[in-house]
Amino acid sequence: MSKKRSSKKDQVYIDKALQSPNGHLDLFLRFFLGLSLQTNQGKLKDLLVKPWSSSEANQETVQYIKKKISENLSLEKSLNLFHCLSELNDQSLVEDIQRYLSSGSLSTDKLSPVQWSALTFILLSSKECLEVFDLKKYSASEEGLLRLLPVVKASSRALLSGCHLSEKSYEALSSVLSSQKSCLTEMDLSNNDLQDSGVKLLSAGLESSYCKLEILRLSGCMIREEGCASLASALTYNPNHLRELDLTYNNPGEEGVKLLLAGLNNPCWRLDTLGLEHSGEQRMKPGLWKLFLCISLQLDSC
Repeated sequence: MSKKRSSKKDQVYIDKALQSPNGHLDLFLRFFLGLSLQTNQGKLKDLLVKPWSSSEANQETVQYIKKKISENLSLEKSLNLFHCLSELNDQSLVEDIQRYLSSGSLSTDKLSPVQWSALTFILLSSKECLEVFDLKKYSASEEGLLRLLPVVKASSRALLSGCHLSEKSYEALSSVLSSQKSCLTEMDLSNNDLQDSGVKLLSAGLESSYCKLEILRLSGCMIREEGCASLASALTYNPNHLRELDLTYNNPGEEGVKLLLAGLNNPCWRLDTLGLEHSGEQRMKPGLWKLFLCISLQLDSC
């Protein structure tokens, strides 16, 4: 005799999956909830116990999942619960964000944690976004970057220039670069005030054997000799990938230039394009002021 599964039992399974420290029950939970739909009954005809439940029980399960998503979960757990909602044919949270995206009226500074998770879920499902991720399309801010970090990790190109990032972001990006699952091959951090301390944090990811970055743009990032030394050291540890490095509008100093040019001429390094133009102490200005200064100097010389 078959018996229907109750929403209460669903909740027990959901809680067990959320309590799992390594996420080993996540896929099982999605599979199990997907089989609860009556449309999948045919797939279970040979099972003695059929786990499908009534539509009313499924709605109770959907509401329970939404309640859990609204709690203070890790992003990975939230994303798995969105997959569970998809298995139960509920796309309401995702559709709300999609409507905002389509209308062009998405205001990320007003998004709740649930909506941020929904946006991340949508972007991770978008092939176009995973080719080029442009943070300015969503929120040119540190909060936006940290909320959407899984999307950065899954993307080939990350455009993060002029987004007012701080050391917290550079540490997070370093973790992305050193991740075995990272797909990043190009990153543009131009016109963020990294300074040498930020470059040092970033270099920890660059030197990882898992880092696949081929193009790194750090134009106008207030980098001095110490930052260039960190980059040179990182590329000595991992010389196999980076082929283009843009350090224009910085102040690498004589020793910094020497270190990087030595690497450029080192046959063990893959680096073949190094931008060092428009360098000097006058470039050590926060924000875009250094670029306006450059225009002013050019006009004065005319």
